[in-house]
Amino acid sequence: MHFQRHWLMTGAAVIAALGVGFGAARIVNPRAPEAAHADKGHAEDEAEGAIVRLSPAKAAQAGVTVVAPQRGGGVELKLPGRVDFAPGAEAAVDAPLTGAVARVHVGPGDRVSVGSPLVTLRSPDGAASRATADAAEAAADAARAAERRDRTLFEQGWVSQARLDVTAAGTRRAEAELRAARARVGAYGAPGVNGMTVVRSPIAGVVTRVSAAPGQVLHEEALQVAAVADPRRVELVFEAPPSAAALVRVGDRLESTIAGSSAVSGVVTAVAPANEAGVVLVRARPDGAVPPAGSVLSARVTAGAGTGALVVPLDAIQTIEGVSSVFVVEDQGFRARPVVTGRNSDGRIEVLSGLTGSERIAGAGAFLLKAELAKGEAEHGH
Repeated sequence: MHFQRHWLMTGAAVIAALGVGFGAARIVNPRAPEAAHADKGHAEDEAEGAIVRLSPAKAAQAGVTVVAPQRGGGVELKLPGRVDFAPGAEAAVDAPLTGAVARVHVGPGDRVSVGSPLVTLRSPDGAASRATADAAEAAADAARAAERRDRTLFEQGWVSQARLDVTAAGTRRAEAELRAARARVGAYGAPGVNGMTVVRSPIAGVVTRVSAAPGQVLHEEALQVAAVADPRRVELVFEAPPSAAALVRVGDRLESTIAGSSAVSGVVTAVAPANEAGVVLVRARPDGAVPPAGSVLSARVTAGAGTGALVVPLDAIQTIEGVSSVFVVEDQGFRARPVVTGRNSDGRIEVLSGLTGSERIAGAGAFLLKAELAKGEAEHGH
């Protein structure tokens, strides 16, 4: 009896304890319908990936660059280069003849149109060419008058056909000499009778250099007066080793960086054979705005791209809740998307899954988006 009473009392105590524990659990973890609904919506957001509601423009101001994934699998090259004017975008303007500079009309940085005056010079050769043209015109007038006279006399029977033929040939010769003299005057810039010649810009653009000064005498060895370039027509020019000639192809994409500026993407448009110094020149068309000509840059190009995995800048990969992720640009902002990464080398890393290659993602500065995301979650938790 004593033994049975002991177990009955113990069982009652256990049942009482279980009852108290269950009741306490219900008190500590109440789940109102509204809270459950909010948790469900939050879970759906997490399934889609957290988002930082920040426009690309605002992100760029904060130091976040936007890049496109590239295809790896080829040979990655790092090339030094510069921003240069495209072929035909720059004109080195020479004076068409020797003489003394009388006036300089422009300075570096001035905008000019086709035909705008650059300098005016006084040239004895210009005066001589004008005199020759005037003399040739007078000779042609005289030859035409002689031909008209002999033709009239021939019709009246006073001169022979042979005489008329000689006179007509003289007219043709005089007219040919006049055309040559006028062409020479035109090539010399149409100097006046006093030899004053205006050197004009052959293209529209910005004056990049002025190499003439008032009073300077231009001679045949040094006739350049200015340089004019169209700042809108620029390209990226890189120097590559000879082995790159067999690797880089027209159409390959590259990413360039310029000190103190944002990244510049480009597409290879031409690859020249190695020159005497063993350097291969790679020219590329930039995407979007680029710094002015003369800026120094460096590029990263994956030769033979398009056959391997996607590669992104190493800075683009951020660890969010223990998962490697990238921030993909969307209409609402930057959404964190989990990815599976592979090998990394020289600042680039493979993305084996999670991206299609058509996205635009945050590159350098992506850690700022991660910090903003963590800040927003902390505020939500409070």
